[in-house]
Amino acid sequence: MSLFPIFLKLAARPCTVIGAGNIAESKIESLLQAEARVKVIAPEALPRVRVWAAAGELEWRQREYQHGDLAGAFLVVAATATAAVNRAVFAEASAAEILCNAVDDPPFCDYYFPSVVRRGELQIAISTAGESPALAQRLRKEISAQLPLDTGEWLMELGRLRREVTAVEPIGEPRKLLLHELAQREVCGYDACPSRMRARQHARDMGLVHPIHDDDKAVVMDGAPDSEVVR
Repeated sequence: MSLFPIFLKLAARPCTVIGAGNIAESKIESLLQAEARVKVIAPEALPRVRVWAAAGELEWRQREYQHGDLAGAFLVVAATATAAVNRAVFAEASAAEILCNAVDDPPFCDYYFPSVVRRGELQIAISTAGESPALAQRLRKEISAQLPLDTGEWLMELGRLRREVTAVEPIGEPRKLLLHELAQREVCGYDACPSRMRARQHARDMGLVHPIHDDDKAVVMDGAPDSEVVR
């Protein structure tokens, strides 16, 4: 079966996790990182899950799963140590047309949790469609070893520079080529950053930046010297 790769915005969306032990903990953490509104249903919970519940980061209902617990959920994770319970959760979710993952039971999964490499806003997700999570984990480690730890900070500055460029340059091939060029360069937060200066020079070459005159009504380019304005 071919899978559709997607990065999903879960902020403030209700997500229900059945289970709060070793199987569930990492899934709960990943949902919290995505700022989902998490509800956990389990009679017992690991210390970290208890801490999250005590801090108000999630809702913990301390009891066994009951049919009807998935009402209103956007996404469901069945992560108990009992396959029969996980499959019952999957059956309820399927009947309600709610996407569900029964952990480590691929036939009873609408989606899979990938192995993820994270550097700030950069995420690289790896999936084997449940065939070999061990392989996905090995690939994650290999990719992580090749990415500098400060890649997230670099991406943040690159994103800031991209917004400066797109605020000035019209959509078209020249802008596309410039953005691809900048993605190959070192970027820093300084006003005199060579990549930022390159972007400004490109704007001048395109006739988008001109010297200020007394009768100008133009807006100064974000981060540009006061002697330059964008028409």
